[in-house]
Amino acid sequence: MRASVAGCRMTLGTLLNGLLVSVVAALLWKYSKLSEHAALLEEELHMTRQSQELSQARIDYHVALESLHQHGTQMVCTGKMHTDRICRFDYLCYCSDAEEFVFFHSNSSVMLPNLGSRRFQPALLDLSSVEDHNTQYFNFLELPVAALKFMPKPVFVPDVTLILNRFNPDNLMHVFHDDLLPAYYTMKQYTDLDDEARLVFMEGWSEGPHFDLYRLLSNKQPLLKEQLKNFGKLMCFTKSYVGLSKMTTWYQYGFVQPQGPKANILVSGNEIRQFAIALMDKMNISRPEEPDASAEDDKEKREDYIVVFSRSTTRLILNEAELIMALAQEFQMRVVTVSLEDQSFSSIVQVLSGAFMLVSMHGAQLISSLFLPRGSVVVELFPFAVNPEQYTPYKTLASLPSMDLHYIPWRNNIEENTVTHPDRPWEQGGISHLEKAEQERILTSKDVPRHLCCRNPEWLFRIYQDTLVDIPSFLDTLKEGMKVKPILKKSKTATLVHPGRVREPQCQTSVQTSNEAKLSVSWQIPWNLKFLKVREVKYEVWIQEQGENTYMPYILPQQNYTFSENIKPFTTYLVWVRCIFNKNLLGPFADVLMCRT
Repeated sequence: MRASVAGCRMTLGTLLNGLLVSVVAALLWKYSKLSEHAALLEEELHMTRQSQELSQARIDYHVALESLHQHGTQMVCTGKMHTDRICRFDYLCYCSDAEEFVFFHSNSSVMLPNLGSRRFQPALLDLSSVEDHNTQYFNFLELPVAALKFMPKPVFVPDVTLILNRFNPDNLMHVFHDDLLPAYYTMKQYTDLDDEARLVFMEGWSEGPHFDLYRLLSNKQPLLKEQLKNFGKLMCFTKSYVGLSKMTTWYQYGFVQPQGPKANILVSGNEIRQFAIALMDKMNISRPEEPDASAEDDKEKREDYIVVFSRSTTRLILNEAELIMALAQEFQMRVVTVSLEDQSFSSIVQVLSGAFMLVSMHGAQLISSLFLPRGSVVVELFPFAVNPEQYTPYKTLASLPSMDLHYIPWRNNIEENTVTHPDRPWEQGGISHLEKAEQERILTSKDVPRHLCCRNPEWLFRIYQDTLVDIPSFLDTLKEGMKVKPILKKSKTATLVHPGRVREPQCQTSVQTSNEAKLSVSWQIPWNLKFLKVREVKYEVWIQEQGENTYMPYILPQQNYTFSENIKPFTTYLVWVRCIFNKNLLGPFADVLMCRT
């Protein structure tokens, strides 16, 4: 009996020990899992905090990570070629160690256009507005989402971002022409690129002297490439746009052919001025009233003055004080000087926004002429041996339709009035590093020949000269230039409107003899003409014999006309008709008529 009881006790003890071990093991396993889960949550919380260091926008890290794993990267682009393409991405990632963007493939990924290897011929798109420059190409590497298991945990950027390259942030002309204007209108193109969007600059430059101007585009601080590694080794942009619109650029810098205006300029002064107004508002600069030629009282109230851009290091005006006095006496106006070295850019814009005339040596500071009021005069000074017709970024800007600036160039033709600097570094025009024969050739040259960008020593030597402005020739140039200054009239929207298609075009034919026939063409006015007051309306008619390569053009004042000259019997003619407003505003051709005599 005692043995039986003892056996029961041992069995019960063993059972209890076994249960205790199982409970402890379960507790330990659960604790381990809880610890693992807590560590995961802590890591996600840390990654969320890192994401929120980038932005005040909140992000659910777990949801973002699940979305990346499930859907991968999504890409949809506009544009047929890499030179006009902008792409929108969901969950485009960037590996800071490799300095590469990464497209993660899942079964739900989207890649439009799906170019295959053509994506590398030469690139998916240009990151800059400077067209087809091999330092500005964008592409990405591809990985399956499964590779995320072996990579650092991603930091998610919750902001909508615009990813681009600044072309040359040290140069004010490049800042405006290549970066600010294209970025501003790219952001206008996509509604979610608003004031809360984030700009990300991937070219690798430091902030540069004009970084405050980039800050005006968004309420969020722009990010530099170098800063991305501070937020993690793998960053994923939840929604991003990559690339810039090139529609606002008007100048090419001579990488393929000598510099000059773009062949196909798509921007007008209206868009430039809207951009200028937006930036002035951001800088809290009050805008003077636009001049109105018909308002004499306003002209009397407004004090006209002239602005001279002063330079303190290179390309100096050696007799600047004499030049200022000559301008004041000639125009009986106050003359003020401004300097990028000594003043804030916003204070310079405030002065320029009411100026009658801007006088400056050739240089990047002249891009600020886009802030001048309509009707102002831009006077650009060129050093000896530099032909104004070969370097025209500011002339092109001033001449854009509706920019309404009057441009006058002056060139120093007196070699004795120039001071050269052959011993400076090459980038400031020095030539002492060249062979003696080449130095001698440059020194004796009277005109810099056309050249490609960007290190032509003769161009640099001449453009960095200091100049003693010959006052008599300068004033003569101004007087001649002012003779052809157009009278500024208050612009009316109707004067810029193009006609629509002519309506109900039709033709009738008749045969007079075996050698004579008549072709009558008639049409109704464009639909939009009845809502407009147009000074002059005419119609252009093209007549082409079927099978021939040439056509006969006619400009007509009326809506019907009978043609008999050169019209043959039993012949089919193709006829096109369109409307013209004020001699140069062309409408589209109506559908072609086929008329058989």
